[in-house]
Amino acid sequence: MGLMRLSSSISILKCFSRFCSRKYHWGVPKGHLAVYVGEEQKRRFVVPISYLEQPLFQNLLRQSEEEFGFDHPMGGITLSCQEDMFNQLTTILHSL
Repeated sequence: MGLMRLSSSISILKCFSRFCSRKYHWGVPKGHLAVYVGEEQKRRFVVPISYLEQPLFQNLLRQSEEEFGFDHPMGGITLSCQEDMFNQLTTILHSL
C-alpha cells in the first residue's frame, strides 16, 4: 500500500512539474495549481498545492488519473467529480 501511494505521489509531482514548466499557468499564483472540474462543462479552479498532501484530495486524484490521466493540453488537471462535490471537498480541506 505504501509503495502504491508513493508511486501515485511521484506521478502527481511529475505532472505538476510539467504543468509548471508550461506557459499555461497564467493567473495561477505561486503555491497553487489549476484543476478543471465538472461533468459536461469543465470549470477551472485554483487550489493550494498543500491539498496534494491531503488523503481526500489524493483519493480524488487517483480516481481522476484512472479516468483521464494527468497530461492535458489545457495545462491543468481534470478531476472526475461534480462541481458541487468539489466545492464541498475544498470547504472541508480549507477547514483543516
